[in-house]
Amino acid sequence: MLRRLLTQTSSPRRLLSSKAPFFSKPSLSPFSSLPSSPDPPSSGSSTTVKHVEESGTAGTTISVDRSALFIPPDHSHEPTPDSELVKHLKSVIKFRGGPISVAEYMEEVLTNPRAGYYMNRDVFGAHGDFITSPEVSQMFGEMIGVWTVCLWEQMGKPERVNLIELGPGRGTLMVDLLRGTSKFRNFTESLHIHLVECSPALQKLQHQNLRCADEGSSEKKAISSIAGTPVHWHATLEDVPSGVPTIIIAHEFYDALPVHQFQKSPRGWCEKMVDVGEDSQFRFVLSPQPTPAALYLVKRCTWATPEEREKLEHVEISPKSMDLTQEIAKRIGSDGGGALIIDYGMDGIISDSLQAIREHKFVNILDDPGSADLSAYVDFPSIKHSAEEASENVTVHGPMTQSQFLGSLGINFRVDALLQNCDDEQAESLRSGYWRLVGDGEAPFWEGPDEQTPIGMGTRYLAMAIVNRNQGTPAPFQ
Repeated sequence: MLRRLLTQTSSPRRLLSSKAPFFSKPSLSPFSSLPSSPDPPSSGSSTTVKHVEESGTAGTTISVDRSALFIPPDHSHEPTPDSELVKHLKSVIKFRGGPISVAEYMEEVLTNPRAGYYMNRDVFGAHGDFITSPEVSQMFGEMIGVWTVCLWEQMGKPERVNLIELGPGRGTLMVDLLRGTSKFRNFTESLHIHLVECSPALQKLQHQNLRCADEGSSEKKAISSIAGTPVHWHATLEDVPSGVPTIIIAHEFYDALPVHQFQKSPRGWCEKMVDVGEDSQFRFVLSPQPTPAALYLVKRCTWATPEEREKLEHVEISPKSMDLTQEIAKRIGSDGGGALIIDYGMDGIISDSLQAIREHKFVNILDDPGSADLSAYVDFPSIKHSAEEASENVTVHGPMTQSQFLGSLGINFRVDALLQNCDDEQAESLRSGYWRLVGDGEAPFWEGPDEQTPIGMGTRYLAMAIVNRNQGTPAPFQ
């Protein structure tokens, strides 16, 4: 069955050491300020952030390892008219009488209903700010289709399945999945597609790319002509009906979920916050006392190894990722099915990874909020522990690299089959896309312009599966 799918032709951790307590007693001292963007470090080096006390003199120097993170140059402090989102953020900070968390800042920047980054435009592809795997090659969506069909068979080929995609972007992945599996009629006829998307602009793109025709009802439902499959839209996973066997796809979704950042200081662990300085520019400060997110910090550190805890100076956690994973695990545990999570991240605790991308370039996180994408590395051990904690009826598999995942599903056979039916230009595009999906670093075969050299994402992206315990180990995690 796998070979048939692949060869069919188609168009081209515990509490930290007592040496540094999590939190000291609540302090009445003002917020301690941090530089919004330190100078870029040299390769393999560390930069330091000085903790400024009330007197304004430098106190203990805190070592912050930024060797693996690109640090953009300082943003301009020249006065410019505030955007609608900047005005909103400043008003929130003023109303609160103090700074907001990095997580709240990130959430407003990305999904504010009026001015959020994702809400009113197409941000994907060569003309957007970044490119995702489905936009690189049709083979990515086709391989996800292979995985989905295999899981459906392990589930006993149920007559009805909720296929849920979280954050579908343009809908490209789902288009390629449906097209690649369209000959398996029993599978496609069982599908009820549910797209969890909060952006009205992206919902319209998904509707268009899936070639949907609306049904005459008040419910957000349409029929995709690609495979005659019903498609529904929802703002949250919680809105998707339960009680039906479920397959969930989360590709480059977790990286956009808000993160809280904590830094070790002489007062213990302090949350990093966003404030407005005297120059009316956004700046980072440290919280003077424990914050609600500290409960998640404690939980995350109990899952860390002693070696990880000993080295920690910064910690990045995502309570929303933990909560979402628990919701997914509970649904799969009760309804059956599985979830596939693919994202760039680490198989370990995350230190300081939050970044901003505008027009395919890194920019300052605090510069012109709403004009750049914000994302952070995905903490895969946190996903694993959250799922196992939520339901004893699920098992977690992985992570493995995207290269291993796609290779085991047969992407090599698929690219060979497609190369048999294409011209030279299409062949170059296929080879380039293949390398970007499974390769590591610059493509050795590239002979075009240096600035267009394909860069492999095969080892930077990881894949993890959460499945109902009764279904055994999913492909290709055996």
